[in-house]
Amino acid sequence: MLKIYNSLVREKQEFHPIEPGKVRMYVCGMTVYDYCHLGHARVLVVFDMVRRWLRASGYDVTYVRNITDIDDKIIKRAVENGETIRQLTDRFIAYMHEDADALGVERPDHEPRATQFVPQMLSMIGTLEEKGLAYQASGGDVNYAVRKFPGYGKLSGKSLDDLRAGERVEVQADSGKHDPLDFVLWKHAKAEEPAEVKWASPWGEGRPGWHIECSAMSSSLLGTHIDIHGGGQDLQFPHHENEIAQSEGAHGHGFVNYWIHNGFVRVDDEKMSKSLGNFFTIRQVLEQYDPEVVRFFILRAHYRSPLNYSDAHLDDARGALTRLYTALRGVEAAAGGVDWNEAHAQRFKASLDDDFGTAEAMAVLFDLANELNKTRSPETARQLKGLGAVLGLLQRDPLEFLQGGPVAEEGYAAERIEALIQARAEAKKAKNFAESDRIRDELKAAGVLLEDGPGGTTWRRA
Repeated sequence: MLKIYNSLVREKQEFHPIEPGKVRMYVCGMTVYDYCHLGHARVLVVFDMVRRWLRASGYDVTYVRNITDIDDKIIKRAVENGETIRQLTDRFIAYMHEDADALGVERPDHEPRATQFVPQMLSMIGTLEEKGLAYQASGGDVNYAVRKFPGYGKLSGKSLDDLRAGERVEVQADSGKHDPLDFVLWKHAKAEEPAEVKWASPWGEGRPGWHIECSAMSSSLLGTHIDIHGGGQDLQFPHHENEIAQSEGAHGHGFVNYWIHNGFVRVDDEKMSKSLGNFFTIRQVLEQYDPEVVRFFILRAHYRSPLNYSDAHLDDARGALTRLYTALRGVEAAAGGVDWNEAHAQRFKASLDDDFGTAEAMAVLFDLANELNKTRSPETARQLKGLGAVLGLLQRDPLEFLQGGPVAEEGYAAERIEALIQARAEAKKAKNFAESDRIRDELKAAGVLLEDGPGGTTWRRA
């Protein structure tokens, strides 16, 4: 039985879907005005893994991951660049897809853009106003009246009084809010903003607030009561708290059964941030590391724990993934899928059923690799490759992985390496062992390791 740590109740709970055999999952996606960073990579990979495991467990999963393509930062960046909002967002959505594809992240079933769902947002805001949970402020914005929703604070565990005293609540004297905690549902248009960010509404021209977007998109595509809602830990408050207030306030019943939040990414044990100068985009990391190494690194840690990024940790992940591919090299995996009754597969399943315990599941892969190194059994290779597939790993030809990676500055491409290996073989045949050793040392210095075996010499990148 799958158990999930539910942020709403702060404990692991057995997973029971609303509709037997089906799972409706919504995850907050990217705000597309810049390249995706490592924090985004973690969200992408973690919830891709969650979906894969739900599917492997026999569930029919409908996965929605939205795109925020309208907000203050997007408008500011487009104006600075002298381009339209759509030009900016289309470009960065394409870059996001490139990054996600590289990391082995399968596309969601639905990837709604906020701008496509403005009518649904207006309808929901109208419902909230009818129920006395929303009001138009003197400045023109439509706000949510937080104190009129009794359950506010249940996800974050914060009381209204604690929140009132907290530093995270912005108070603007001219906002016309009835209470500092109230948040915006509909932003009144500013004269200087581009025409493409102004929609007609019963409250005047404007655009949606951030929080209402997800409430409208999730209910439109998955229904008003869903199984799983996920996102980064930083979204728990205020974004997800506000989603609950909006959705439960509008529909009059529970919104989400299981809330899943992944932990932060840290860089050398400090929180990643532009101000600290330790901010990395996915593209920057992929210039140095194979995308599968990055995916492996992300999944090696439990999704709720902090993920500490450093070159040393990435190098270690590369070495570990190399060990798995080395075990698979030269063994043809037996046909068929995973034998789930086999002992390793049972342990693997138990690990992922315990709140998606990928670290323990990875340990099973290494036990299988050790066994494969001893037995060279096609059945063991099938199990290793099949269980790896559940995590989105180990699906390439082993040689492709082992011989891939950054080419040394001197330009040691595969053709040159093969030619040097041939020259070394001829030197050995002529008993010119000094030349043979020189070639081996030259390749080693270029980050290429040779491995002599009964079938000849193979090579891999260090």
